[in-house]
Amino acid sequence: MQTASSPGRLAGLDHLRALAIILVFVYHYRIFGHPANLDEIGSFGWTGVDLFFVLSGYLIGGQLFRRMARHQPISYVEFYYKRFFRIVPAYLVVLALYFTIPAFRERSELPPLWRFLTFTQNFGLDIFKKGAFSHAWSLCIEEQFYLVLPLFLILGVSAKKNLAWLLPVFFLLGFILRMYSWDHFVQPLLDTPEHPGFGQAYYKYIYYPTYTRLDGLLAGLSLAALHQFRPNTWQKLTRHGNTILILGLILSTGAWWLSHDEKQYSFGGAIFGFPAIALAYGMLVLGALSPSSVLYRHASGLTHWIATLSYSIYLTHKQLIHLTHQVLAPHGIDNDSYTSFWICVAVCIIGGRVLHLMVERPFLKLKDRLLSRHPLPQLFKTEV
Repeated sequence: MQTASSPGRLAGLDHLRALAIILVFVYHYRIFGHPANLDEIGSFGWTGVDLFFVLSGYLIGGQLFRRMARHQPISYVEFYYKRFFRIVPAYLVVLALYFTIPAFRERSELPPLWRFLTFTQNFGLDIFKKGAFSHAWSLCIEEQFYLVLPLFLILGVSAKKNLAWLLPVFFLLGFILRMYSWDHFVQPLLDTPEHPGFGQAYYKYIYYPTYTRLDGLLAGLSLAALHQFRPNTWQKLTRHGNTILILGLILSTGAWWLSHDEKQYSFGGAIFGFPAIALAYGMLVLGALSPSSVLYRHASGLTHWIATLSYSIYLTHKQLIHLTHQVLAPHGIDNDSYTSFWICVAVCIIGGRVLHLMVERPFLKLKDRLLSRHPLPQLFKTEV
């Protein structure tokens, strides 16, 4: 968990979290009317979600592994309790807006409400028919992942002994499942005239399912395991923070070459693109966590502020872009102008800050107050 006692570490992660939300914002802005050169700039922006996955895997996995490394008991009730207050309140507010105010939707049709409430919206998602609030798919993957991860520990999986082979197995399983999905659900459409339905099949069977998109979370989890269970190796690696960052940038360039624009929908991009991106962003996160790196040593109030608002901005940005364009159009401000773009940036920041101040932060404070006054019962508490 992030603490005030580690300002350098937080600075490095803040820089990357800010980068992640900027990538996602620019990528999603291209769905609407936009300046032409945003197509090239934002073509790789979809990987901002993968950067979020790596960061989340490291931070959440680190919470569990830190206690295991110190032979301290883990309370799963407390773990899920904290996850609930961190994710669910703001999510439910945005969900309520979607289902009660049709104008709030950036697309016309929503999946059934139960899909959102159970965090299963990403399975079988057809964005061409039910694309409203489609970006919640990444929350579904994270919540499913963190539902299952502690269960491995409950069942007696020793992280120290078994993660060394379990994590590579899960990485390999991702390759196998993507290849199977490609061969059985995507490739057949390539053999039909002009690939009808290809995009739909790619998103439905490759891009959105949890079992094909765990690479980033597993990369973050691997970093957390290395940090907690191999501290000597971690210290040796993090002495070379700037070198690791440069290597991460080189790997990011390779991942970009493999999976940007139309290459994302190729066999190479679909099968190898996700692990390549996870590896590249994993290196950037490792570099950002290295005390010797420029990202660790130099804090920025701006990136800290953006990082703080990143979750609320993520939840609301597509809807606010849609609404802002509707308001600006009658005033002669074209959607494809930079004037419209920067107004949308400002509106999304304001909207994210409102959601953060009114919902996200109060519930996080409420969580802390409740935990301090009423300790949770030690149910499902594992001694490690």
